[in-house]
Amino acid sequence: MNPTIELLKSHRSIRKFTEQKIPHELLVELIRAGQGAATSSHVQAYSVIHVTKPGNRETLAELAGGQGYVAGASDFLVFCADMKRPTEAAERTGANVVRGMTEQLLVASIDVALMAQNVAIAAESEGLGICYIGGIRNNPAAVSDLLRLPKHVYPVFGMCLGYPAQDPDIKPRLPVEAVLKEDTYCDDREQVEAFDATMRAYYQARKGGNKDANWSQNLTPLFDSKLRAHMRDFLIERGFEMK
Repeated sequence: MNPTIELLKSHRSIRKFTEQKIPHELLVELIRAGQGAATSSHVQAYSVIHVTKPGNRETLAELAGGQGYVAGASDFLVFCADMKRPTEAAERTGANVVRGMTEQLLVASIDVALMAQNVAIAAESEGLGICYIGGIRNNPAAVSDLLRLPKHVYPVFGMCLGYPAQDPDIKPRLPVEAVLKEDTYCDDREQVEAFDATMRAYYQARKGGNKDANWSQNLTPLFDSKLRAHMRDFLIERGFEMK
């Protein structure tokens, strides 16, 4: 298998980092690599906030649910869906811009996710570790205020980057047969049940913390309540009215 595919298959979330700092020139190159990702209609509907002030890092760590590695990693980035830049650019040409469309929310959210994944893979190719921080959406209004995000921009997730100080196991993924479906959608319960057994064995044997659970059981807290129910009202307030 070629090295790129092997790299993609070897991803682990890193939550412990050495004190070694990432050279600024390398960080800039990682962002440039991120910009090479596909983007809908060349809109490039994203902005990245590089959070450097220790106090702000500590605040974000708490806002994200007490995740200390947000403050401890060499660098921390907040990836934002940004419809301010492209809509204002179009407006300056004389366009009668319509804002708040659901499609704009989708375009910006997808654009920034693709861009961030390019950054992640570029970082890992340089021997760095990364960890996505979805907890940024726990308190998106407070995060937006701290980062002075304008209307039509919202924080989608954060990313810790640094040199790894741990070597965790690679977490198994669903069988290809569960996600690759030929021509039409088909039931995948059999594959999910087999994966539950795989994940239970993984959790019982993994380094750095064992537990008696499987994949389906881990999904329970994500779907038995209204997770981050505040996001709809927050997005509307940010100008993503979802019309």
